[in-house]
Amino acid sequence: MERSSFKNNKNFNRVSDIIESLTINPSSDSIAVLEEIGTNSSIDEVRELTSRALVKRNEYDSLNVVISSRGKGINDMSTFVAMSTINELLSLENKEEAMRVLENTISSEGFDEEVKENARSVKALMALS
Repeated sequence: MERSSFKNNKNFNRVSDIIESLTINPSSDSIAVLEEIGTNSSIDEVRELTSRALVKRNEYDSLNVVISSRGKGINDMSTFVAMSTINELLSLENKEEAMRVLENTISSEGFDEEVKENARSVKALMALS
């Protein structure tokens, strides 16, 4: 489905409302739902909204999904989703938790080089912002 056609779809507002509700829900289960359903969606717009929502939570676990997970957030195959996530990270007022996740991703042996390189790049951008 094309980007413009999904955004004009009546279901887009419903999906957006659901993602927003999960964003403000304090339960850690809401992070799991956003990760499982939202970041794995075949629709770029849903992945983009979900990644931005996870960044807005600004919690270690939610940031870990969009920074350290292969194929999600800053590591998404869609440049639209990846750049949107990066822009959301750059706009955080308090970047402390994001910087901690980035540093842990870079220094951990458990991640492949592509994920680490993306984390390095985003960390450099955040240090400048």
